[in-house]
Amino acid sequence: MLEVGEIIAITEYFVITGAPNGRQVRTIVEEVERRIKDESGESPRSIEGMSDATWVLLDYGDVIVHVFLGDAREYYDLERLWADAPRVAWSPPREAAG
Repeated sequence: MLEVGEIIAITEYFVITGAPNGRQVRTIVEEVERRIKDESGESPRSIEGMSDATWVLLDYGDVIVHVFLGDAREYYDLERLWADAPRVAWSPPREAAG
């Protein structure tokens, strides 16, 4: 996760992740949408790239989620492009013990 708010004015954070195949890219996108909807009731303002699932972008306003197919992530290398942006440590929430 990159904190880009001081560098660009359109958003505060980029979340960047990837998957080795299109099916997994779509699954990640669907899971992000579901969890954010369940936890906050919020839906993305827009979604781009689902048709080919090479680079899917979910725009939540202050947070933009980028989900890449492996080769596309290496090619676009957003972490290098936004190297001046501070990285934000993120760890997944613990699942409730059942």
